[in-house]
Amino acid sequence: IDSVAVNISNLVLENQPPRISKAQKRRDKKAALEKEREERIAEAEIENLSGARHIESEKLAQILAARQLEIKQIPSDGHCMYRAIEDQLKEQKCPLTVAALRRQTAEYIQGHVEDFLPFLTNPNTGDMYTPEEFSKYCEDIVNTAAWGGQLELRALSHILQTPIEVIQADSPPIVVGEEYPKNPLILVYMRHAYGLGEHYNSVTQLVNTATENCS
Repeated sequence: IDSVAVNISNLVLENQPPRISKAQKRRDKKAALEKEREERIAEAEIENLSGARHIESEKLAQILAARQLEIKQIPSDGHCMYRAIEDQLKEQKCPLTVAALRRQTAEYIQGHVEDFLPFLTNPNTGDMYTPEEFSKYCEDIVNTAAWGGQLELRALSHILQTPIEVIQADSPPIVVGEEYPKNPLILVYMRHAYGLGEHYNSVTQLVNTATENCS
């Protein structure tokens, strides 16, 4: 009887699947998550080929190529417009930091209230900003990553006494500060660049790969 019990015990042990270590479980889980992530990226890329982002990028590439330019990517961190201006100024040997651009923008808007206040309204009420809301708007330009738009571009064109041209995919370029005779700073406005929506990039001279390969 004892020998039969031992044989049965051995048989049960032999039929049990091998135990998986905790380390192996972690590796398997990581591999599964990585595979899932790669599948999601592949699906997104397929969808993007016919999506608004891809179409917009193709149109912009054609518009810029006709001017021997291409997009220079700027991080999407709330400072994109100021970073794009900073990048353009470097090309013109006029270095100004994002912090300096934000501070000067706020100071200019505060000093020209009548030119900007009529365009600033409370999103909840639709009413023009109160003096307190206007002050906070200017403080946020300096102290936060508040997104910059057309009003800030107009202020910057006056501060720099330089035209600023904004290239878009589906509309003619917008130029602010046309009264100034300098070469314009060129930005690219994108509606569909990131999940958060609107975004500004800079531009740089188009690289002629055919010429480079021959040289």
